[in-house]
Amino acid sequence: MANPKIDLEALIERIRQNEITATKFDLLESNILNILNFKDFFQTLLDEVNTIFGIPYVWISLIRGTEASALIYEALKGSDILSDRLNFIQESEFIGLLGPSPNAALFNSVLRPLFKLFPGEHRFIIKSIAIVPLFLDGKRVGSLNLADPTATRYEPGIDTSLLDQLGVKLSLCLSNVTAHEKLSHMASRDPLTRLLNRRVMGSILDREWERSRRYLTPLSIMFVDVNDFKMINDTHGHNAGDEVLTYIAATLDEMSRENDVACRFAGDEFVVILPGIDTDSAENLARRISEHLAAHPYENDSLRIPVSISFGVASSTQPGIETTDQLLKAADQQLYVQKKKKS
Repeated sequence: MANPKIDLEALIERIRQNEITATKFDLLESNILNILNFKDFFQTLLDEVNTIFGIPYVWISLIRGTEASALIYEALKGSDILSDRLNFIQESEFIGLLGPSPNAALFNSVLRPLFKLFPGEHRFIIKSIAIVPLFLDGKRVGSLNLADPTATRYEPGIDTSLLDQLGVKLSLCLSNVTAHEKLSHMASRDPLTRLLNRRVMGSILDREWERSRRYLTPLSIMFVDVNDFKMINDTHGHNAGDEVLTYIAATLDEMSRENDVACRFAGDEFVVILPGIDTDSAENLARRISEHLAAHPYENDSLRIPVSISFGVASSTQPGIETTDQLLKAADQQLYVQKKKKS
């Protein structure tokens, strides 16, 4: 027969531990509640969970193809968080691992299939893991993953109600950050091409200029202009012209390196910011893009429109370039020289 005193003491201890955990949840929530950008949100969330709860391995998995994952990927592009603490996974794989349940899942055996959730090439030395689903607008978009080198910390059968509460709190915070980031994204993007707009381009160029000066690395830019764009509009109409601009913008974005930044400057002009490469490398990239567009006309169901661009390239390493304005002007002058040769 069970000892009532022991059962009561165990119950009291469990209540006490739950109160401690609840206090930690409140502390975590207060630390992330007012953050309104993805980078700080994820950095603070992962660091705080690690510190407050003493969990050695903490990271996020996101389901590919959702609006949230696309926004997060764009916001964290080039960040260490993206490569070290975030993992993107197909929805079918995610459901295959966890099933349809909205509740936290615990594992301490047959962990190899869960490696699909690990960020990058990381293979943590763990013996148990808790996977806490995250939701946006009622749809599962990923999970917070907590792992430990002991098998007992996240042993299946342990009550997950507090982890489920954590998932609800984090999902609400993520929803708030996502809503704010959507507004920021709309304000920073050209509505037609979805590239960054000229205002944001100026801020990024200033930031990269300071970084190039601090670390003594080159900074180049590519100024791009669409040849005979007025003729495209006059011949095929402005809707077709808009489609050509969108096609060129997508090509610039896709063919640039991960750390490059493609922007719409004005009208049929674009600028690509190229950190860390010199003039020759920037010209090679511009030439590849130009040749690709020449070889791949824009096509839709009823149109086939040849596409041609001119470009000018300049680098911070060139004599006489001491400001971002001079860098832009030098690239614009090279663009003018190339267009004059083609005319």
